[in-house]
Amino acid sequence: MVLFCLVASHRSVDLNTVARLSTGALGVAEDAVAGGALTGAITLSTCNRLEFYGEVPGEDVRDVHRAQQAVLDRIAQQSGLDERFVLETMDAYEGEGVPRHLFTVVSGLESAVVGEREITGQVRRALNQARQSGTASSHLVQLFEAAARTAREVGTRTTLGERGRSIVSVALDLADDITPGRWPERHALVFGTGAYAGATMAALRDRGCADIEVYSGSGRAQQFTDQRGGSPVAEAGLPAALRRADVVIGCSGGSAPMPAAAFPVGPRTVVDLALARDFDPAVADLPDVELITLESVRVAAPEETLESVSAAREIVDQAARRFETERSARGMDEAIVALRKHTMAVLDAELEKVRTHHGCTGAEEQIEMAMRRMVRSLLHTPTVRARQLAAEGRADEYITGLQALYGLEVGSPQTATDAQEPPAERSPSDTPRPRAAG
Repeated sequence: MVLFCLVASHRSVDLNTVARLSTGALGVAEDAVAGGALTGAITLSTCNRLEFYGEVPGEDVRDVHRAQQAVLDRIAQQSGLDERFVLETMDAYEGEGVPRHLFTVVSGLESAVVGEREITGQVRRALNQARQSGTASSHLVQLFEAAARTAREVGTRTTLGERGRSIVSVALDLADDITPGRWPERHALVFGTGAYAGATMAALRDRGCADIEVYSGSGRAQQFTDQRGGSPVAEAGLPAALRRADVVIGCSGGSAPMPAAAFPVGPRTVVDLALARDFDPAVADLPDVELITLESVRVAAPEETLESVSAAREIVDQAARRFETERSARGMDEAIVALRKHTMAVLDAELEKVRTHHGCTGAEEQIEMAMRRMVRSLLHTPTVRARQLAAEGRADEYITGLQALYGLEVGSPQTATDAQEPPAERSPSDTPRPRAAG
């Protein structure tokens, strides 16, 4: 089993490209798992990144590269982008680089606002969605759960993000600087009913803004406001809501951006936090209108202290090493189980032959107990050696040897409760590759 991830983020490409790639990734995880190309897949899509995590059966690096290429081809096809461009745009991580990257991301170290906590919830939702769609393999679940633990550890052991900065908070800070009046007197109109809209509603209330209306092209504004407060806006009432609004905040990423001509005359601040823009950039050219975008937030985001970032990165490095050690141990447990089951199956088959040909001799129980003691002795050294190699980080060598010698499929779904020495005797009964991230 090999894990890989393909990544496009604000650090390497513009946000419009990230949005198109995210659109192209829709349904790819489900199709890849259903078709057998991958044993698991999780897609993480946020306002400034697309990350595709996949699990390839076996250890053959050629299979990993073929799987990556198939995913990239599908994303390119569905996004309408050139295949070569997508290949060169998305960074690729494999093996040990995968947990290190995900742990860095979930800790907020790769965010536009370093240390922001919204990414933790986004990673959790990505895992939940994969579980619901049936694409979350056990190894990927372990990876994402370890990522959540790492984020909590960074949050409790460092000051990273303790000021509560986020993309939403920085955007509202910018809006506060350029919008007349104070938040308690301002009228806000929020587009969208997703997680970002919820975070925006909470941030607005924290600042004292009580007059908040919510519009959703999907028609879910009523349900959203019933749960989170605010007033729903129907399609027919949208022009009037726009006229009332001092601050308009887009969090939906609708199918098409609202044209500048749809905005009424008058001063207002427009905040577009949607990855696929909610508003046409030409809004910035309207008289007395100020436009704040994700790019504006990224540029304005304050930097965390070097000490906090350094401490967080050390925690991430330790967590990544710990995950790899534990993963090797789990893989070794599966290898020991497979070897034990194979050996005991051979023994049981031979004992059955003895019973068939010689019948009950009276000494049958003593013979079987002796043979099982012999097998136990034979398996003792390979079991001890397995533990030693796992501790040295050389589990792959052992597993590869078992597969080569016995043709065993290590890593098939089964429990590891038998991953100890056998029990005591019992009575009878060549394609181009995506850009490798450095």
